[in-house]
Amino acid sequence: MAEAFRDGWAWWVIALAVGVPVLLVILTEAIGALSRRGNPVAKPLRMLRNWVIPVGALFALLAFAIQSPADQVWVRVVATVFGFLVILLVLSAFNVALFANATPGTWRERIPSIFVEIARLTLVVIGLALLFSWVWDADVGGLFTALGVGSIVIGLALQNAVGGVISGLLLLFEQPFKIGDWLDTGGVKGRVVEVNWRAVHIDTGSGIQIVPNSNLSGASFTNMSQPDGPYSAETEVKFSTDDPPHEVMALLLETADALPMRMPGERASVQYSGAGAYGVSIPVAAPADAARALSMYLSWLWYAARRRRFALDGDSTDPLAEPQVLAAALAEIAPTLHLREDDAEALRATAHLERYGVGEVVLPSGVVPDEVRVVLSGRALLSLEADGGRIEVGATEKGEMIGQTALTRERTKVVTIAGEILTVVVLPLNTVDELIRTRPRLAAEIGESLELKRTQAEARLAELGIAKGGIRGV
Repeated sequence: MAEAFRDGWAWWVIALAVGVPVLLVILTEAIGALSRRGNPVAKPLRMLRNWVIPVGALFALLAFAIQSPADQVWVRVVATVFGFLVILLVLSAFNVALFANATPGTWRERIPSIFVEIARLTLVVIGLALLFSWVWDADVGGLFTALGVGSIVIGLALQNAVGGVISGLLLLFEQPFKIGDWLDTGGVKGRVVEVNWRAVHIDTGSGIQIVPNSNLSGASFTNMSQPDGPYSAETEVKFSTDDPPHEVMALLLETADALPMRMPGERASVQYSGAGAYGVSIPVAAPADAARALSMYLSWLWYAARRRRFALDGDSTDPLAEPQVLAAALAEIAPTLHLREDDAEALRATAHLERYGVGEVVLPSGVVPDEVRVVLSGRALLSLEADGGRIEVGATEKGEMIGQTALTRERTKVVTIAGEILTVVVLPLNTVDELIRTRPRLAAEIGESLELKRTQAEARLAELGIAKGGIRGV
C-alpha cells in the first residue's frame, strides 16, 4: 500500500473518486441557480459538468492512475476528445463573455453571426491542428500550406462573388439601415424588405428591386428613416402672382395641418420663393406616409384654392362660380328653405357655392358658425373628437343643413367632414335669420332637425358604451 502511495497512482484514484462527485454537485447547484436567473454563463458550465469533467477524469485515470503508456491508442483517443472539448469550452466561455450581454447599439451587438462563426471555426481548426500535433505527432505544416495556396486560388476565381458577400457582411456589421427603413440610392427609392449576404431587396411600390451590396457599399445613399422623428413630405406649388402671398401661405398651412397623416404635435411649414412659387413641408410619421399625404394634400388644395378664388397653377376658373349654376342650385333647394319666387333674386346676391374634397373638414368643432350650408350633392359625416381620434355619430344628406347652430349662437360639438365630394350652397347668417323670421315653419323644421341629430348622436355613443351628457351644437 505504501508503495502505491509512493508511486502516486493511489492519490489520483482518491482524488478522482472524491473530487469529481463533489465538483459535479457544486456545478449542478450553480447551474440551477444561474438558469433560474436566465444567466448565459449556465451554458458553458453545463458543458463543463456534462462533458469536460467526465472525459478529463477518464483521461486522468488512464494517464496518471492506471499509468498507461502515453503512446497507447486509447490514451491518445481520450486525450484528443478531452482537448477538443476544452477547445469548445473555451470558445463557449469567450462567446458568453463577449456577446451574451452585449449592450444594444455596440459593435458586439451589431456584429453579424457569420463573423463569429468564421472566427470560431478558424480557432477550432487551429486548436485541432495543435492538438493532433501534440497527441499524435502529426505534421500539420503541410496541411496549412496547402490550405493557404488553395484559399488564394479559390479567392481569385471567386473574387466578384466573394466581394459581394464581404460587402454584405460589412453592411450587416455597420447596420446603416434595417428592415423597414426607406432608402434612396439615387436610382432606387423604397422600403427595405430583406437584407442578405449578397443583396438588399427594396420594395419600390411597383415591384421588388434587388440592389447588390457591392453597389451600396461603394456609393452613397440616403436612409430616409433616420434619424428617428418626423419625416418631411415636401412639394412645390405655384399660384398666380396676383394672389396675396400671405393669404396663400395661410391657406397652404391650414390645408396641410388638417391632414390626418400629419404627425401629432408637429406643424407644417411654408416658404415663399417668389414669382408665385411656394415650398410646403409636411411632417409625417414615416416615408411610407409621404406619398399618401402629398396626394391628399394636393387634391384638397385644389378645392380649397377654388373656394378662396386663388389661381392654383395659374388657373382660377371654377364652373361653380357661374351665375346660372348658382341660380339652378337655389331652385333645387327652394323647397328646403320654403323660398318664394321673389326670394331668388335676393339670395343670388348673397349666396355662393362651395365644393369640398373627400375627407376635408367642412366645419370644425368648437366654433360658432357665421354661415349656414345646405347640401346640394354628396354626403357629410358628423364626428366627435375624442382621445386623438374621431367617432362618427351621424351624417348630413342632400337637402339638409350644416352649421344650424349659427341660428342658436351655440358652439359646434362635432366636426363635419366631407364623406364624398360635397357641394353646398353657402348662405350668410343674416340671410337665414331673415328667412326664419318670415317663415315660422322653416324655424320649426330646423329645430326638429337639430334635435333629431342630437338624439342620433347620443344613441350612437350609447351603442359604443360612451357616456356623453347633453350633446348640443350638432
